[in-house]
Amino acid sequence: MAIVQQSFSVKTSRRCEMIDITSRVEKVVAESGIRTGTVTVFCPHTTAAITINENADPDVVHDLLLTLEALIPQHRAGYRHNEGNSDAHVKSSLVGASVQVLVESGRMVLGTWQAIYFCEFDGTRTRNTIVKVMGE
Repeated sequence: MAIVQQSFSVKTSRRCEMIDITSRVEKVVAESGIRTGTVTVFCPHTTAAITINENADPDVVHDLLLTLEALIPQHRAGYRHNEGNSDAHVKSSLVGASVQVLVESGRMVLGTWQAIYFCEFDGTRTRNTIVKVMGE
């Protein structure tokens, strides 16, 4: 079994946004030479996340962010964390720190409309993303 790990940075431009990183992950998979296995995409930040969702209609990303903000507003009575980003921590935990995708014939197995997104909940920042490809 082969294991290849790379990381790349993601520069965010708004407090909350979702950035399609699929092509960057595809590049790591292609360069790994692994034909069959899995790829894990991991976000080592407590106020950001990784998810898979639709990439065909930008309104989906808008609607996801709109719903997260409505459910978990930035300014909410009762938050105790004094940095003012408690909502970002909650959103990060709910969305999740990583995704795993199957690799077949050297390519990720994603649905027709699926993309991998880096989710920023406390920007603007430069963030790190770790990609690990494992297989043969």
